[in-house]
Amino acid sequence: MDAILRSKAEALIKEQITNTIMQDTPKNSIVMQLGKRLPNMTSQQTRVPVLSMLPMAYWVNGDTGYKQTSQQAWENVYIDAGELAVIVPIPEAVVNDASFDIVGEVIPRVQEEIGAKVDQAILFGINRPSNWQSDIFTMARQAGNNVTGGITYDTLLGTDGLFSKVEQAGYAVDGVIAAMTGRAAMRGIKDDAGRPIFVTDMQGATRYALDGAPMYFPENGSFDVSVAQMIAGNWGQLVYSIRQDIQTKILTEAVIQNPATKEIAYNLAQQDMIALRVTFRMGWALPNPATRLNPDRANVPFAYIEAGTPVTDYAATFTVQDSESTAVKGATVNVNGAILKTNESGKAVFHLRNGVYPYNVKASGYRTMTGEVEISGSTKDVTVKFPAKAE
Repeated sequence: MDAILRSKAEALIKEQITNTIMQDTPKNSIVMQLGKRLPNMTSQQTRVPVLSMLPMAYWVNGDTGYKQTSQQAWENVYIDAGELAVIVPIPEAVVNDASFDIVGEVIPRVQEEIGAKVDQAILFGINRPSNWQSDIFTMARQAGNNVTGGITYDTLLGTDGLFSKVEQAGYAVDGVIAAMTGRAAMRGIKDDAGRPIFVTDMQGATRYALDGAPMYFPENGSFDVSVAQMIAGNWGQLVYSIRQDIQTKILTEAVIQNPATKEIAYNLAQQDMIALRVTFRMGWALPNPATRLNPDRANVPFAYIEAGTPVTDYAATFTVQDSESTAVKGATVNVNGAILKTNESGKAVFHLRNGVYPYNVKASGYRTMTGEVEISGSTKDVTVKFPAKAE
């Protein structure tokens, strides 16, 4: 018998389109959530005075003993604004024919990407602006605050574990960041009776914490498991400032060039296109002021657990001398935020990944010396010679 089947009436059947796009919720920057936000920057650079030398007190010997003198000192740490930006071209016909607000859908995803880029640059130095100081990983590595052996109870809370490294710098851990895979590692840690340590209620929502410090597992893809498995620290010591909050602009008559070749990729007016431009500017710093437990500022309030294969770095040995080539002991060598004092031989050794690092060298009575050291797959020896002492 004859009938009008679906195959014959397919052209008349309207497809239903849901009014919701299935997608994950955009994730924000975890570093900006945990760090301390300073007032917005009013220029490209902000100066933060930091305590760099603590005063000393001395016992007086006897009733007529002489009281000794001491001093206190400060130095400037600078926050330089770096810029993140992107342009998203869209044909006007696509915008007009779409059933959804394309621009409205793009903006949250660009904001998520900005948050991820901020986290990667500050935590691991990935594509960081050249005027920013070294990342948290590099600073902690230089301070010797790296722990090997994977995620175990001892590497986390043991005598020389993750938390202990931060405490040796004079700070308490107030937050821990780990990759999503770290959750499974935490669940796998058991006590002597074989009971999971970090789960007390198997039926309720469990918030991961270590010794009272909350744990965070970034979902924006920013945590680099090839560099570290976990980072702990006192995040209140990390400061950041925004020069220009996220701004969006619709371009309609611009020309878009290929950044590499400078060739014209799109002519918006001629090709009936629009382009969404998003910009964001911010800077950050780890001032690391002198404390009684960290008077030389050589330590930092962050530590990390090494990746399965530790990152390769190279020794950069600084030798500081006076004008007569005599070793200068106690000179302060600052390599892009990492600080060491020279030893009896006038040497200070830094452990750096490949890259270019600005440095300055200071010593009482001498003019500050500055320069750059480039690490490219091998060790480096840098000799810094002070001119004659200032009168």
